Amino acid sequence: MEHAIERDAVAALPPQSLAVVIPALDEAGNIGNLIRETAASLPAGVLREIIVVDDASTDSTPAEVQALLATVPELRYVRHARRAGQSAAIRSGVRAASAPLVATMDGDGQNDPHDIPALLALLDQADGPNVALVGGIRVTRRAESSKRLASKFANWLRMRLLDDRCPDTGCGIKAFRREVFLDLPYFSGMHRYLPALVLAYGYETAYAPVNDRPRRAGVSKYTNFGRALVGIYDLVGVRWLIARTALPRAGAAERRAQSETSQPARSEERQCLQN
Repeated sequence: MEHAIERDAVAALPPQSLAVVIPALDEAGNIGNLIRETAASLPAGVLREIIVVDDASTDSTPAEVQALLATVPELRYVRHARRAGQSAAIRSGVRAASAPLVATMDGDGQNDPHDIPALLALLDQADGPNVALVGGIRVTRRAESSKRLASKFANWLRMRLLDDRCPDTGCGIKAFRREVFLDLPYFSGMHRYLPALVLAYGYETAYAPVNDRPRRAGVSKYTNFGRALVGIYDLVGVRWLIARTALPRAGAAERRAQSETSQPARSEERQCLQN
């Protein structure tokens, strides 16, 4: 019954108002299933495009995505000419999108596209809080214990330093307003700090429990040690950036006016982006 309510709420959104952006790096065996599942899991009329951004994969990811272009009409494929990282891939996908709302998922299939309607239902509160981003909270983590412990510590440290009120910033499934994302400062690693940046720019955030699934194929691209080194460096920079950001609180009426007047240009299919 809960899913029916969420799908009814999402069905009230303007037609074709959502783009799903999926960054992928060497995700052969995962990405094809995720694309088909995403296309089938969203209410009819809401989904405008599924944009897979290939961050210069060296396996059969490109072939797996391109094989679906003829059968999944919403699918678009963007490929980086050189590897630029997950934040760059998300940014490329959001820039290429023409829908006003964006949902992101990791390309490994661990995020469940059936959770997107619940995030959109929270985001679509025109008369409620000025919510610009809704993030997922993984209720049951499928990662090994060392990664769960590292993630728990990282979330605690980040919340202490940034006060972003986000219990699980590492969860890849999120929904947000395209124009708000494009206003945020870009840097490598920014996808881990989206809640803090959204709050700093005067908007609100919300969260919902989501499913966490085991990886079907391939291996994780991150290690605990590598994440820790980059995370400490980024934390210092993001804290400084937020301390130097002084903006008025964004208004819901202003946000809707921006959404109505923005006319994002649609990018060419299968473009090759230099990053």
